[in-house]
Amino acid sequence: MCDRMTHRGPDDDGYFGEQGIALGVRRLSIVDVACGHQPISNGDGSVVVVQNGEIYNFSALRAELEAHGHRFKTRCDTEVLVHAYDAWGDAFVERLNGMFAFALWDRPRRRLMLARDRMGIKPLYYAERDGRLGFASELKALLEWPGITRTLDRRALRDYLVLEYVPTPDTMIEGVRQLPPGSVAVFEDGRLDVRQFWDLKLATMPCRELADEATLAARLRERLWTAVQLELLSDVPVGVLLSGGLDSSSIAAAMVDLCGESGQPVQSFSVGFSAASFDESRYASLVAEHLGTEHHTLMVEPHDVAALVPKLAEIVDVPLGDASIVPTYLLSKFARERVTVALGGEGGDEVFGGYPTLQAHRASAFVEWLPRPLLRAMHGAAQKLPSDSRNISLDFKVKRFLAGVSEPTPLRHHIWMGALDPAAAHALLAPELRASLAGTTIGSTLLRHARTVKSASRIDQVLYLDAKMYLENDILVKTDRASMACSLETRVPLLNRVLVDFMAELPADLKLRGFRTKHLLKRAMRGILPDAVIDRPKKGFNFPVAQSLRTVLRPMMLDALSSDRVRRQGLFDAGGVERLVREHLSGRYDHRKPLWTLLVFQLWHAAFIERGQAGVSGAGMRCALAGGAGTE
Repeated sequence: MCDRMTHRGPDDDGYFGEQGIALGVRRLSIVDVACGHQPISNGDGSVVVVQNGEIYNFSALRAELEAHGHRFKTRCDTEVLVHAYDAWGDAFVERLNGMFAFALWDRPRRRLMLARDRMGIKPLYYAERDGRLGFASELKALLEWPGITRTLDRRALRDYLVLEYVPTPDTMIEGVRQLPPGSVAVFEDGRLDVRQFWDLKLATMPCRELADEATLAARLRERLWTAVQLELLSDVPVGVLLSGGLDSSSIAAAMVDLCGESGQPVQSFSVGFSAASFDESRYASLVAEHLGTEHHTLMVEPHDVAALVPKLAEIVDVPLGDASIVPTYLLSKFARERVTVALGGEGGDEVFGGYPTLQAHRASAFVEWLPRPLLRAMHGAAQKLPSDSRNISLDFKVKRFLAGVSEPTPLRHHIWMGALDPAAAHALLAPELRASLAGTTIGSTLLRHARTVKSASRIDQVLYLDAKMYLENDILVKTDRASMACSLETRVPLLNRVLVDFMAELPADLKLRGFRTKHLLKRAMRGILPDAVIDRPKKGFNFPVAQSLRTVLRPMMLDALSSDRVRRQGLFDAGGVERLVREHLSGRYDHRKPLWTLLVFQLWHAAFIERGQAGVSGAGMRCALAGGAGTE
């Protein structure tokens, strides 16, 4: 299991085993490089832990524990976990500020505790079988456990076609689950108990208690600097992934300010494309020059994309229809040539309110009162608009808006964000598969999250859904897999709890003011970043998918989605897939999103279902963790 994840921790490995338990870990050495070997135990060896991630407030926790008599053997953050468990029991997870997935074994009680950070930055998969538990940081490692049966979850496949990912706690493999963020799972006496210790609660501060906007902007800026300071923790080089957007530029500004006394310039990295509508490198260069970072730009060519796509299944190991995994991986590999840790701007759109879909929800109030047949007719008419393959082109936005505007808010939002609407996804399945799913609900996890939101604000509802669905299952999966595949630890300070908790208390109007996204963040960074960066429209981070499917990726797509292969596979309607391919190649329609989503699934299915992976002997193994611990 560990050997399948050497990329997550190429510097070291460690194992612990006794009757009924086996723990394994791969280590990327970052803090206390010399002495941070895992697994780590407490003073008397009664508690053992392996961790993937970082505990940013471990110094404060360590000082508190030492004041109560605890003695530490290392300087690494992982060791604080065993002592905190001794002192505070399971509730210690509520004190942690970090990104983490860990497994903690209480030897006297023969009790295993799994935990995952509040936002789901680090992954954790598990499966139960015959009173045994297997678990790992990546699906491909868990699939090495002999207890796993590789059976496709058909409901998950339908959700994937709509959302471009499979939402937690499900996976594409029947019986394999994801531990939800902000949760712990205790395995004891052959039983697993999963419980939540934290959830996002929006707009909890009464408006009358709010300070004036200038004061709130100053407080936001202070918390941003604090978050970046916490996440600069490292004994190895740290850089910043700089897209030229507001989020990563704000992080870079904080880094430059905080690292000013070191005398060494901050290393910044960006990626560029020859297609102008996808290229943001000029904005990244503008920010780098303004702040004085030592900037490095990687120009990506079509052949780079063509060479990488066949490897995506192995890199991601779960179906993920977000094509931006391609530039994210290439940028991570490029940055790893100079640094071991990089800070990125993921989470800013969810925390500060940055997605254009928020504007679309606000605009929908002007048309959603129209009769649904009329809205559907408008959508049909919009499909006849000429197709434009540029990034977030006007026709693309109009077609997506009309595709979802007649639906309830939660479903509408994910139609705008995903690949296909539910009806189209259902129709694209093979007839036998459609029949087997009759009477089941599409997007049950989505609807459950929608019922959880307490705020009456539509914008708050959407921000909550973004955090629990798109951020957790798409953005963070993409970032973790792309960077860790290159042995680069990417940290996301905009999801640090000091920022998330602060922004969660603020009303939606401070995030989306009219149609102005990230209102408070823009005010906080005015005068620190160039106005051209603060005021420019948001551009998605991606490569020219539509054009690539017609050129460099065309042979691969035609092979993966050939009618013969689709019929043999028995999962999709061959005629429906053939129509999507034909219409896209003709240029009549832009089917980039469904075709890319299908292509990625076919690559994954071939690697993990059709061919499978070689098993390893493990008779009698009750518990096992393979986790790339990027902590020390």
